[in-house]
Amino acid sequence: MKDAFGLPQSLLVLGGTSEIALATARRLIMRRTRTVWLAGRPSPALEEAAEGLRARGAEVHTVAFDALDPESHETALGKVFAEGDIDMVLLAFGILGDQAQDEREPAGAVRVAQTNYTGAISAGLVSARALQAQGHGSLVVLSSVAAERARRANFIYGSSKAGLDAFAQGLGDALHGTGVDVMVVRPGFVRSKMTTGLAETPFATSPEAVATAVELGLRRRSETVWVPGALRLVMAALRHVPRRVFRRLPM
Repeated sequence: MKDAFGLPQSLLVLGGTSEIALATARRLIMRRTRTVWLAGRPSPALEEAAEGLRARGAEVHTVAFDALDPESHETALGKVFAEGDIDMVLLAFGILGDQAQDEREPAGAVRVAQTNYTGAISAGLVSARALQAQGHGSLVVLSSVAAERARRANFIYGSSKAGLDAFAQGLGDALHGTGVDVMVVRPGFVRSKMTTGLAETPFATSPEAVATAVELGLRRRSETVWVPGALRLVMAALRHVPRRVFRRLPM
């Protein structure tokens, strides 16, 4: 069960090799998390991630999970919840794609959408139903500041995150009063393997900073978390910039 500050004893990570997710798991293990499930495609990287968390004192299990195979989600995640209550599910999988290439080859754009949005809808609904059945828990969804307004440079990725963000907000409203909370996390540019080689944008952050913000959000029982927090004000302004001006901004 979660403690008085909303921090979990047990954690399920969907996207078990995500740098942000693993930084969050490490931080929560420092607090009180004792059992962690890492869900992802079987790989040496997944096993290495599990060993790293075990070294920090947690009981860690892995489970085969593929965002692109929604028909398997009920079975895969059912195995986890059958082992006992899960206090928090962290939905952390996603791909950035290659905007220029995906514009030329739409199959790549479809893969971004199927991973970031379609797969997340399936996994999110399966997890939410399981959390609701046990009567408590949190679903933390890693969205992105890119969800707030489509930019020319990454509108395929941004549109997939916009769909995910809207879904997560609606799911949170649907679950209100059930004992299950949904928290949407909107980081800016995160320095990670996924963004290696890309030019940093203003307000760039790190996986560890996102993990810190997630912990604070859980303690405050926040519905939305921006990382860094200043992005809330920046995007509030950019959201209302006319399109003819917005498309000319150097972003």
